[in-house]
Amino acid sequence: MEFFKIRRDIPFMENALVFNIVSLVTFLAAVFFLVTRGLHLSVEFTGGTLMEVSYQQSVQVEKVRSTVASLGFTDVQVQNFGTARDVIIRLPAQKGVSSAQQSDKVLAALKATEPGVIMKRTEFVGPQVGEELATDGLKALGMVVVGIMVYLAMRFEWKFAVAAIIANLHDVVIILGFFAFFQWEFSLAVLAAVLAVLGYSVNESVVIFDRIRENFRRYRKMTTTQIIDNAITSTISRTIITHGSTQMMVLSMLLFGGATLHYFAMALTIGILFGIYSSVFVAAAIAMWLGVKREDLVKGGSKRDGDPADPNAGAVV
Repeated sequence: MEFFKIRRDIPFMENALVFNIVSLVTFLAAVFFLVTRGLHLSVEFTGGTLMEVSYQQSVQVEKVRSTVASLGFTDVQVQNFGTARDVIIRLPAQKGVSSAQQSDKVLAALKATEPGVIMKRTEFVGPQVGEELATDGLKALGMVVVGIMVYLAMRFEWKFAVAAIIANLHDVVIILGFFAFFQWEFSLAVLAAVLAVLGYSVNESVVIFDRIRENFRRYRKMTTTQIIDNAITSTISRTIITHGSTQMMVLSMLLFGGATLHYFAMALTIGILFGIYSSVFVAAAIAMWLGVKREDLVKGGSKRDGDPADPNAGAVV
């Protein structure tokens, strides 16, 4: 399915160096902010108090959040749990204040606005649990990276595997850089979004790499640069349909999903935008600079050739 037809290949690789310099500067800036500012970790990582309260009738989460925030608590997470009457509240740890004191203070404020509210449970999440979550998250990220490299090396060639991982880690670090610069809250939901972006970005890279492999088999007279330009050009319509549809859904979560989904959707929004960019200008360009050639992907050659007289024989028509 195509929304439009491109008669001639777009010379993406002519400006690959410029775009990769921009990517390098952005990447280094993200690393700088991560080192100097660090991530603003949520309660799951730093420890704090978890409360579950129940109302006699449906309650607006924003009303509960504003009530808790009026007590001086920052970075409070409030969300429905199961039904519209049950609410989970996560409070960050405070020096000199016990978990019981925090929960009593919050419950008193909630009762002042709604006398029928009752406490169902309260728990203290220690910082050691947060350290374990952070460690497990890094392990999950590492396993995803290794799995992607092995998959691409087996399906294509090691040069594509290296190119894709550099591009995907480029996306991840830039997402984390945004969260460090703006000091947005980094929670387990955001970590899940980062892992999702890894898979989403590599999918786009695989589509382009697969078309490059097909072009190497089909067009023997084309140079590597022409092969890559044709592969990217011929998949643009698919990219716009796929990423456009996904981005609309993510933007709806960002705009209408409330505070609970805000940073999750923000991470996905940044990741999808940079994922498109990195698949075209980073992954493909690095594969080209690593010297990928027909012999790497076509074992024994292919008898199906394009028109040798037309360097754009593979353009979408």
